[in-house]
Amino acid sequence: MSDPNQALTDAMANMREDEAVGVAQQILRSGEDPLKVLEASREAMAIIGKRFEEGEYFLPELILAGEMLKTISTLAQEKLGKGVEISRSGKVLIGTVRGDIHDIGKDIVVFMLDSAGLEVLDLGIDVPHEKFVDAIKEFKPQVLGLSGFLTLAFDSMKSTVDAIREAGLRDQVKIMIGGGQMDDHVKEYCGADAYGADAVAAVSLCRQWIGGE
Repeated sequence: MSDPNQALTDAMANMREDEAVGVAQQILRSGEDPLKVLEASREAMAIIGKRFEEGEYFLPELILAGEMLKTISTLAQEKLGKGVEISRSGKVLIGTVRGDIHDIGKDIVVFMLDSAGLEVLDLGIDVPHEKFVDAIKEFKPQVLGLSGFLTLAFDSMKSTVDAIREAGLRDQVKIMIGGGQMDDHVKEYCGADAYGADAVAAVSLCRQWIGGE
């Protein structure tokens, strides 16, 4: 296999689950950096997301992609965490906003943040703004990540930020957004602090805000 990382991306992007898991296991057994497995998975998810957006893939493919991601992420995490006790350096709250059930990108971000030594509370998908507000009060995160894939998430993100502000909590938490349709214009619209283009950007923002770098 000339480029196993590319082979992993291709297998995941084309929904060949058994092959994808097998290639991931082979890469990890070879002693390759587990983060490269995660990067190959991220590239596959970007392809899958674009195919979903263009109408080539549908919800069943997204569900299968999520299952592949979770399986492969667990394998990589076992390698990353073997013999290593991670000291948690900060708290990040994350969730997909109300009206959106997309969780593939969010799951990648959650895994990367966890691997970076941050304590992450994932509220899941279709999260109402009241639940975000309650979680901020209880979990006391330094950073909130709002995820969304669809354009309808724009207003949900704005209402969530507005609710946090109305609860008097806005100055207690930095807010980043991310997802398929998100960009800096949406960041300005909803009142967030930053837009993260991918999981690597999300980790960088959190470290910057929390003081991990």
